[in-house]
Amino acid sequence: MTTEVKRLIRVRVDKGASFKRDGYGKKRQLSDSWRKPRGQHNKQREQKKAKGALPKPGFGSPIAVRGMHPSGFFEVLVASAKELEGLDPKTQAVRIVATVGDRKRLVIQENAGAAGLKVLNARVVKTAAKKPEKPAAKPEGKEKKDEKKSSSKPKSSAAPVKKEAAKAKPALKSEEKAPAKAEKSAKPKSEPAEKPAAKKAPAKETRPAAGKEAEAKPKAAAKPKAKTTKSGVKKNE
Repeated sequence: MTTEVKRLIRVRVDKGASFKRDGYGKKRQLSDSWRKPRGQHNKQREQKKAKGALPKPGFGSPIAVRGMHPSGFFEVLVASAKELEGLDPKTQAVRIVATVGDRKRLVIQENAGAAGLKVLNARVVKTAAKKPEKPAAKPEGKEKKDEKKSSSKPKSSAAPVKKEAAKAKPALKSEEKAPAKAEKSAKPKSEPAEKPAAKKAPAKETRPAAGKEAEAKPKAAAKPKAKTTKSGVKKNE
């Protein structure tokens, strides 16, 4: 961009006016885009003070920079890579259409860079950076899974050893406890069989004998006291 072009662009900025629609700040549904006032009593149409300027020939920009981008290039809309052919990189710049997808945008940006054309709305396409990363991430996950499987194998082998040891321990305890139980069960069976026989035998012989003699003596003494007559009537003594 030459110094004369820079000066004209600066003049255009200083000279330019922002023409806004009348009443855009009073109602929300009205935008600030320019609409010519046509009302009979409209103050902006009558050019009252502080009601906004109307577009006139004096507000025009210099012809040399009219329609030029502030960067100093004339914009050219591009929708495909074929439209880049025949463009001058010294005076023209490329603006890619907004409806173009990432795949076509990537091709257009690469071809424009190779031809030396400036892209005014260049973007960083994310899809191109993600594609090589996906295959690299898969083997890492597989290695981690293999490591987990390898680390889990010794644990599984150690578990049955512990179970076998746990099964063997109660078996030994049962074998050790079995003779002890047999000895305990044998002792009480033999001892009580001998002791009650020695204790109960004298009790049966002495107690009932003493009771019978004590009962028999008063009965023998009471019988001779009763006297009866021939008729069978007892006499009172």
